[in-house]
Amino acid sequence: MNKSIVKLAKIAEKRDRLIIGLMSGTSLDGLDIALCRISGSGTESTLSLIHFTTMPYEDLFRQQIRKIFAKRQIDHQILCGLNAYVAEVHSQLILETLKDWNIDPTQIDVIASHGQTVFHAPQSLTGDVSLPNSTLQIGDGDHFAVRTGIITISDFRQKHLAAGGEGAPLAAYGDYLLFSSEEEHRILLNIGGISNFTFLPRVGTNLKAYATDLGPGNTMMNQYMFAHYGEEMDKDAAVAASGRVSSELLSRLKSHPFLKIDFPKTTGPELFNLDYLNACLESVSITEQLYEADVMATLNSFSAQTIVEGIKRAIAGLEKTKIYVSGGGLHNPMLMEQLVAAFPGAVASFQELGLDPDAKEACLFAVLANETLCGDPKNVINIKDSPAVCMGKISLPY
Repeated sequence: MNKSIVKLAKIAEKRDRLIIGLMSGTSLDGLDIALCRISGSGTESTLSLIHFTTMPYEDLFRQQIRKIFAKRQIDHQILCGLNAYVAEVHSQLILETLKDWNIDPTQIDVIASHGQTVFHAPQSLTGDVSLPNSTLQIGDGDHFAVRTGIITISDFRQKHLAAGGEGAPLAAYGDYLLFSSEEEHRILLNIGGISNFTFLPRVGTNLKAYATDLGPGNTMMNQYMFAHYGEEMDKDAAVAASGRVSSELLSRLKSHPFLKIDFPKTTGPELFNLDYLNACLESVSITEQLYEADVMATLNSFSAQTIVEGIKRAIAGLEKTKIYVSGGGLHNPMLMEQLVAAFPGAVASFQELGLDPDAKEACLFAVLANETLCGDPKNVINIKDSPAVCMGKISLPY
């Protein structure tokens, strides 16, 4: 028998496993690397975060990704090359990080790689029913496995699609297994490029958990900052805070039909981007001059209000609901002030649940890998409108 298969079986039978979870989001700021010790499976899973870091990307790497990111017309030679190159860069960042942590790669059981999303195309977004729901994450798992010598589980979203889902969001699976509560309903809000949340009903009710995208998180603000200021983000919301919100532009931004679709739903920067902003700017008759800071202030409020209105829809009629926030938006003070004002006493950092909020998404992919190794689809059968599956392709070093 192939010795990697034997090793894989032994890993699945261990009491606990050392899994590196990776996440690279649409912000392209860097690679989140979380070293997790996970024991058990299903609702008996326990996760301990041993180390976490974000390894920043070089500007050239970002430029390469942006050539194909969320674009319908691209150079397919670049796409093919980047599928391998992303894995090579990520693998090198893992090896450098393990060296910094004084950990030998042979001590790691599995790498769980989300990959780099370059296009997200559910039918609900494209309107094209002649092709199935689809999404594409690059960073080939075989390249990870060969370069690091570590068994790699990757490309999680394809099983979700194959089983009838839209490929996103996947957070509900890990959130449901790790963070369900007997004391309160929970909204686990992640403000990344796109904002999304997992609704976890209080254990014992007849409600079902689900995850849904809401709309833009940081993506439009980041794109605008890069286009007009040459910066990757609006650090501490300094630009947005110096501007004023245009009620007319805000109203136009909020008029998109996607925002009224029932939960769960999914979207991406293929929809909420600078093209959408420019279309909105052209279609409104703004009587006052809008400065760049005003546009940033309006984009900030657009993200905040779509999040607030979405959560209010989700928790209408429920008592004792707490909102735990993770993702880059947690560090945007103007955005957070609006959330706290909308839900007094109910908003907290994900840190209150005992996990670094910046590490959460990388950890959740480690949980998905753990379920692939030793879980069972029935562990997540109670998640609403989402297929009960174990996800990810397994790549062996040799």
